Amino acid sequence: MATGRQRAIAKALTALLPLAPYADTEKIRTEAGARHLKTMPPAIAVWLAAIAHIRHEHTDYEKLLAEGYDRDSARFFVVDQTNEVLTRWRATRLLDPDEDEE
Repeated sequence: MATGRQRAIAKALTALLPLAPYADTEKIRTEAGARHLKTMPPAIAVWLAAIAHIRHEHTDYEKLLAEGYDRDSARFFVVDQTNEVLTRWRATRLLDPDEDEE
């Protein structure tokens, strides 16, 4: 039985990323429900979990870190790749490189 928060996360995930593949949405759903995001509204938790998932699984972020780039630089260089995935998944918003991620 799903809790109210789990239902809210599922609803926010469907609203934000309607065409995301199931394997990805399951990982994002799990991360959005993690303890460190527990105090955030479900929509923000889903957004942050989705961006982190896409960055780590669908961009060159990890490779850039391994090459010695700092976190902020690596994030800057993968904004376009991140937004391409968000667009493919018909996200209702994109990552703005000039704003904080929330």
